[in-house]
Amino acid sequence: MRTMTGLATAGLAMTLLAAGPALAAAKTAQKDAKVWAAAQAARADQLKLLEQVVNLDSGAGDADGGRKVAAVLIPRLKALGTTIESVKAEAEGLPENTVATLTGTGKGRILIIAHLDTVFGPGTVAKWPFRIDGDRATGPGVSDEKGGVIEALYALQLLHDQNFKDFKQIVFLIETSEERGSPGTRALIDKLFKDADVELNMEPGDPPDAVTVWRKGSTVIHVDVKGRAAHAGVAPQDGRNAAEELIHQLKAVERFPKTGDGMTLNLTLLKAGARNNIIPEDASATFSLRVRDKADVEKVIQAMETSAMTTVIPDTRVTVARETSFPPLPNNPGTDALAARAEAIYAGLDRKLERAGNGGASESALAAEAGIPALDGLGPVGGGFHSEKEFLDLTTLTPRLYLLTKLIMELGKSPPAPMTK
Repeated sequence: MRTMTGLATAGLAMTLLAAGPALAAAKTAQKDAKVWAAAQAARADQLKLLEQVVNLDSGAGDADGGRKVAAVLIPRLKALGTTIESVKAEAEGLPENTVATLTGTGKGRILIIAHLDTVFGPGTVAKWPFRIDGDRATGPGVSDEKGGVIEALYALQLLHDQNFKDFKQIVFLIETSEERGSPGTRALIDKLFKDADVELNMEPGDPPDAVTVWRKGSTVIHVDVKGRAAHAGVAPQDGRNAAEELIHQLKAVERFPKTGDGMTLNLTLLKAGARNNIIPEDASATFSLRVRDKADVEKVIQAMETSAMTTVIPDTRVTVARETSFPPLPNNPGTDALAARAEAIYAGLDRKLERAGNGGASESALAAEAGIPALDGLGPVGGGFHSEKEFLDLTTLTPRLYLLTKLIMELGKSPPAPMTK
């Protein structure tokens, strides 16, 4: 789940200072020629598979579409020796989640999470199929996050081909409802956390070439107004206009910011009335609230609930409800240490890996809350998310596959210590 990228300048500066030794080591890291050659050799097939899954509609809630994508991926995962479990979604109308597990002979227990659901509904592919134009691939969900799904699968392919077993366990979760806040996966994710030392998330990297070290939390807020219907021409005075009351309620939250690296509150859905000649009996608004600090959620809810107690249209009733998605992923030592490892690996390719954060929520925040070190934004770099401008930067396709493969190898040999909650 993605939104506009931003850097927390002060926090980033402190992180870079704290990671000084790791950055120094990154300058002298050596490229693993064997893994790099394998990543390069996989490129054509990786792109072919990406095209195949992008050209299958799988918007959140499209159970048939999600199952079609899973049907493409599962045989390939089985061919790598994984044990496959299709887990029923925890909410109605969603396709099954796929859990692919590899068992090795080493120490690290690695959980990789990716999602195959997109924000695009059925029929999108027919109008906007996968396409390569120069250094960019486009199509619905090409970056968010089918590019990450395919990258993770090919990292397992590279490990398989090189007979790498120096890990205790690798679990690859392909979930199907992340764009809705993972309502079909929460219990499953919590269960998988209990047997993981680290979580790697396949959300796309941010331009120019960054991993994600912080994220905002996400909460959906619904404001509903109940009025009274009446004939708009014959007896409008008998009605109580829910739409006009909703307009009054919207003014109560105008002071909250709509953009920036801090808390943002944006109106995303608005509905009122049923017919042109009827005074609206019902009106509703939906807001997307994104926060760096969980306390900000209560500030916004309190402001809305206080406003709801005072109506300007007599005999109308206002209710406020919340729908929590993901908590924030704060800057933390566990993520910073993983980012430093990733920077060192990338430097071996003579590439500089940046650190960034954004307002798009993800499962890595749940990992951090559970005390598990997590690194996000490991998929290929992309942009234009949740719009027909979505793209994947093909210059990062092979470097990111190399990065993920090497990071898994390192973490399998030397897993991180648990975070202090």
